[in-house]
Amino acid sequence: MKKFFRIFWLVVLALVVFGTFWFLWNKSKPVVKLYQVEEVTVGNIQKNTVATGKVEPRNEILIKPQMSGIIAEVYKEAGDMVKAGDVIAKIKVIPDMVSLNSAESRVQRAQISFDQLKKNYERDLSLYNQKVISKEEFEKTELQYKNDKEELKSAQDNLSLTRDGISSDKSQLSNTLVRSTINGTILNVPVKVGNSVIQSNNFNDGTTIATVANMNDMLFVGKLDETEVGRIKVGMPMDITIGAIENTKLSAILEYVSPKGTEENGAIMFEMKAAVTVPSDVFIRAGYSANAEITLSKLEKVVTIPESCIEFNGDTSFVYVLKKVEPQTFEKKQVKTGMSDGMKIEIKSGLKVKDKIRGAEILEKKPEVKRPE
Repeated sequence: MKKFFRIFWLVVLALVVFGTFWFLWNKSKPVVKLYQVEEVTVGNIQKNTVATGKVEPRNEILIKPQMSGIIAEVYKEAGDMVKAGDVIAKIKVIPDMVSLNSAESRVQRAQISFDQLKKNYERDLSLYNQKVISKEEFEKTELQYKNDKEELKSAQDNLSLTRDGISSDKSQLSNTLVRSTINGTILNVPVKVGNSVIQSNNFNDGTTIATVANMNDMLFVGKLDETEVGRIKVGMPMDITIGAIENTKLSAILEYVSPKGTEENGAIMFEMKAAVTVPSDVFIRAGYSANAEITLSKLEKVVTIPESCIEFNGDTSFVYVLKKVEPQTFEKKQVKTGMSDGMKIEIKSGLKVKDKIRGAEILEKKPEVKRPE
């Protein structure tokens, strides 16, 4: 019985030793790696840059009053379409008391003079008809009568302008009516009925009654980093993407690049403007945030591979060309590269179309090993 147990334990020990060696041997075997296989193709490479900014009207016209006073009526609101000459608001004049008193006094003096000349005119007319006075004397009286009549009318108009800002024969041209100066859309009406407003003069910009703009003439206004601004030039096309309008790209042409940069968050930025073509079925609101995609350079029908397949060693580029499928075997090969768009890169020499090259690693496989119990 003792002999049996001795043999049993010797066999168990031998199995443990053998299993340990087997486990260590399998663990020391090289790791098997699998890679994606990419094909060399012919394609296009386009290098773009993106500028952020907003879309706004080319010109926003500030409508100012031609006289000071209080807003009596507002006829338009933001979003309304207007034509040049349309009335936006009406101003009630608050006259200066000194000027008003002077105008009233002038009317009274003109009225007294006119009443007196009217009596003289009627008397001289009767005498002239009776041939008591000469025609020359009558014409002098008639001329004076007409002058005083015109002076009375002028004084009354002056009083009306001082008190009400309007004269009877020029009501359509009254400065109390604030009119649009262009055809367009009202963007903003910052005043309300009862607000005091002042006219524009040499010492004051005046109160803005409304802002009007042509919404069919829009600009993309954005900024570009100094590292890329040197590659763009006036006349370059670009695609405008507006965040608030999905699945729509608008074409634009670069019109302006600022000659002077400004520092923002440690970077030098240059302002740029591009004329946006707005389709008739697209409505754009002023101030929409937008991105402009600008094509800096483009190559068509060139040999390309994914840039991730390239291995760099200093100024030299290499790829691994597939030689055997199973097991995967690759040969390191030097290539000459060209332009890259960040995803694809141009191959100028070293590869030909339909060559197979090593891509990204997709699987790391080790032989399964069971530890002995």
